[in-house]
Amino acid sequence: MPNFLRLMALFFIPAALAACAVPGPIEPTADPYTWLEDVTGDRSLAWVRERNAESAQVLAAGPEFPATRSRLLEIMNSTDKIPAIRRIGGHMYNLWRDDTHKRGLWRRTKLADYAKAQPAWESVIDLDALGRAENENWVWGGATCLPGPTPAQQDRCMIALSRGGADAAVYREFDLASRSFVAGGFALPEAKSRVEWIDRDMLFVGTDFGPGSMTESGYPRLVKEWKRGTPLASARTVLEADVKDVYTSAHVDPTPGFERRFLSRARDFYRTELFLQSSGQLVPIDKPAEALFWAHRQWAFLQPRSAYTVDGTTYAAGSLLAADFDAFMRGERKFQVLFEPTATRALVRGGIAFTRSHVLLTLQDNVASRIEELHYANGRWQRREVKSPFPGRLSVTSLNDRAQADDALAESYLVDYEDFLTPATLYLARTGSDRPQGLKRSPSFFDAQGMRVEQHFAVSKDGTRVPYFVVLPRGAVADGTNPTVLYGYGGFQISQQPFYSSAFGSAWLAKGGAFVVANIRGGGEFGPDWHTAAIKANKQRSYDDFIAVAQNLIARRVTSPRHLGMMGGSNGGLLVGAVLTQRPDLFNAVVCKVPLLDMARFHKLLAGARWVAEYGDPDQPAQWAYISRYSPYHNVRADVAYPQVLFTTSTRDDRVHPAHARKMAARMLEQGHRVLYYENIEGGHGGAADNAQRANLQALEFSYLWQRLGPAAAPTPTSAVSRQ
Repeated sequence: MPNFLRLMALFFIPAALAACAVPGPIEPTADPYTWLEDVTGDRSLAWVRERNAESAQVLAAGPEFPATRSRLLEIMNSTDKIPAIRRIGGHMYNLWRDDTHKRGLWRRTKLADYAKAQPAWESVIDLDALGRAENENWVWGGATCLPGPTPAQQDRCMIALSRGGADAAVYREFDLASRSFVAGGFALPEAKSRVEWIDRDMLFVGTDFGPGSMTESGYPRLVKEWKRGTPLASARTVLEADVKDVYTSAHVDPTPGFERRFLSRARDFYRTELFLQSSGQLVPIDKPAEALFWAHRQWAFLQPRSAYTVDGTTYAAGSLLAADFDAFMRGERKFQVLFEPTATRALVRGGIAFTRSHVLLTLQDNVASRIEELHYANGRWQRREVKSPFPGRLSVTSLNDRAQADDALAESYLVDYEDFLTPATLYLARTGSDRPQGLKRSPSFFDAQGMRVEQHFAVSKDGTRVPYFVVLPRGAVADGTNPTVLYGYGGFQISQQPFYSSAFGSAWLAKGGAFVVANIRGGGEFGPDWHTAAIKANKQRSYDDFIAVAQNLIARRVTSPRHLGMMGGSNGGLLVGAVLTQRPDLFNAVVCKVPLLDMARFHKLLAGARWVAEYGDPDQPAQWAYISRYSPYHNVRADVAYPQVLFTTSTRDDRVHPAHARKMAARMLEQGHRVLYYENIEGGHGGAADNAQRANLQALEFSYLWQRLGPAAAPTPTSAVSRQ
């Protein structure tokens, strides 16, 4: 097991590394690169191909690139990986990719057979064969399946097929029994649709019904009931949101005796209005807008994101409350507290799962995972901590089929464990027992002998202690020369827990590099307060925390600016972009993946309006005043020396617009900075559509990192940005 050291690092940073003054707001100016927002325009794609060729020439020409790409692809295509499974009816389903099934094979087996070393898989959908037959570049988008009282009656799914990996997908009805698409069945054209089965002949559907039917974020504004055999245009509207809302959705609970239909309207990324459909009417569920809500059998569960005061009692942000569902709907607020956070323990946002009679909680204890089982008996909730590996990351998946009254797996669940040096192990557990069955264990894809993991704390600009993990290669000493990659995210209450990365292990740690994960504010490591401390006007705290971790690594001589790089994607791409413009002197490499960077226009590009609740609205002068201070696209300057940056994105990313990376790269090139840029034509927000594309992209990134941070690394910029 890794050796975790919980030590507070109190280092004084030399004056040369002191944090810079916060600038005043930047006035928006004419943007000369809006033409790069034309995703598939001839001029844009010509620019992309030219940049790709330049980057490939620099990064793929090195002697280690082919071997790294080959090894990464070998790992991704390995038949020894744990097949991730999902229960549908009486089978366990898995989407499998390897060198034969590049886009994926959707297949199934029984649980008892899955436990064998070589399960007998039955092919259900061959994505590669389907794509060839239909002349489409299909990428798996998921399956929404019909619940039923018996496995045999759970024989229909709505299959989502994405072109090139985009979020938008085509939906088609599929018959699991015959393993074929249903002729004349339910079907939806390409859109960011949402579907849910009401019964065998009725769907809740949200899709692009025509002009005005989508929100500004690009998601369905309407939920309709669509009856089999009728045109989509005749579907009956049951919920309508405002165009400035984020999306609408529906959920059907098929539990016998507790059948319920819920509809939801997301006002922003965190605030939702929830309704119970009863006798054809929508009954509002009176909950705090930011609180998560679940119904399970006779119970209602509430997880507030901020302090919740009701009937004279205040419940802490991040707590979990339980009440009788019917009483709650009548207006009673008699809660029992199932979890209350502490300074170091938090309930993962949404970290709740249900067997038939138990509630399973996934907790974070100083960023590592624990599991608790809760059971209501003798008039009270009884709590039991599940014995499981620690410290690492645990994920829990219930196998309970709510629709079945007689389900042999009603009290069973899967537990997946991994940490930085321990590959994933999958267990089959049962409530009330500490004797889980080991189902699968992933092989070790790199030799971890002699490597070690430590947890440390940096002190941020405002005095907040910020934890981070360091994974050190064998033989590492504190001499300031370790090639080190600092990774972070810091947004949307998403936690960065320990995880096993075969790519980083084989292509970085095994070569002598160190890997660091920063648990900065904006994430959910210590509950919702850790997140809300770094949103909107306080977003700079995420960047201050990340900078503090970098400074702490340098002060402890784990590395030095010459050998320190940073990496982040999506919101993490914004993170490293902002830190690049504020403290270029701390880093010698930046991998900025599928990023947000133009914070003046993020809300006008694709799904960007969805994230105003996280960043603020740049159209409001008071909010642009603080956004403009960190917006990377508006703070990069020609008179500052920056380390060379590698930007990566995807043409088919219809979540974060590729223009963010395109325009930032173009502006930096115009200013005379060294920039590498690589845009995968397919891949969606994940950056790649299959294992070959993913291996190629990662090999480019590791080639870049080793060139920039290895023993022959060039010097970094020598001073922080003057931001007066």
